[in-house]
Amino acid sequence: MCLGIPGQITELVDLEFLVAKVDIGGVKRDVIITCVVDDEHPAESCVGDWVLVHAGFAMSRLDEEEAARTLALLAELGDMQAEIDL
Repeated sequence: MCLGIPGQITELVDLEFLVAKVDIGGVKRDVIITCVVDDEHPAESCVGDWVLVHAGFAMSRLDEEEAARTLALLAELGDMQAEIDL
């Protein structure tokens, strides 16, 4: 099973290779944004976007509400796993 984690693009790192810094739960990582960039939404307009990150790639854009719901669900799953591990 593959799992994508929501994160917010905070800055552009390399426009030539379409790399951005993404904040994922307080951890900032370099992520390739090729999949979320197109003529109508160029890289320069991506700062502030919420994206679904998997294996170092931003796979799709999310709205902030969807990102928040997903993060809440992941936190709940983590809490459930912690209870199971007791």
